[in-house]
Amino acid sequence: MPVVSMVSSKGGAGKSTAALIIAGEIASAGREVILIDADPNQPLVAWAGRPGKPDNVQVVIDESAETIVDTISEAKSRANFVLVDLEGTATDRIGFAITQSDLVLIPAQGSLLDATEAAKSIKLIRQMSRVVNRAIPYAVFFTRTSAAIREKTLRDIEVQFASARVPVLDCQLIDRAAYRSIFSFGGTIRTIDAMKVSGLLGARENAQAFVQSVLSKLSQVKAIA
Repeated sequence: MPVVSMVSSKGGAGKSTAALIIAGEIASAGREVILIDADPNQPLVAWAGRPGKPDNVQVVIDESAETIVDTISEAKSRANFVLVDLEGTATDRIGFAITQSDLVLIPAQGSLLDATEAAKSIKLIRQMSRVVNRAIPYAVFFTRTSAAIREKTLRDIEVQFASARVPVLDCQLIDRAAYRSIFSFGGTIRTIDAMKVSGLLGARENAQAFVQSVLSKLSQVKAIA
């Protein structure tokens, strides 16, 4: 039962969107998924209150640093896949969640600010690795990128990450209206009404490729372990 945590010290980085995309794809394969909403704004709780949540996806609220380890442990006992959506500020709860994770995903948009924030998250993950005396796997993924244009800043950041040997998922989350729509209308990228959003086919293809990239990274982690 893998635990995948979404970590960024920057709010609005795309953690919740990525968590829902992964949950939707895993659930569509018939697996039980628990989403742990550890964001004070509770975006996943709001999503779950709208129509269309798959029956095999459950959203659990976590309230504090004192409870996050137990919340993750309990979720692992009940689900095939656990996703933890953490707040966008540096807190003890983030560090504790990292120590319980099989993989930490760090969203970054194609900006120097996001690259700097991603570096802070990587530093924290490495610190937590020393605390628990094990390597905690992680990967950066680029989000809200353009389907048509690869901006120079993004290319430069990719080069810098490669030079620093920062693991980066080989699939980016493209900026799609359909991804934003699931927070408004409910459901998943697979079940949302095509009449309500544009570009749904492209979003579904991108979501599938992104989740396959995440699962591939998890397989690599398992093989190394």
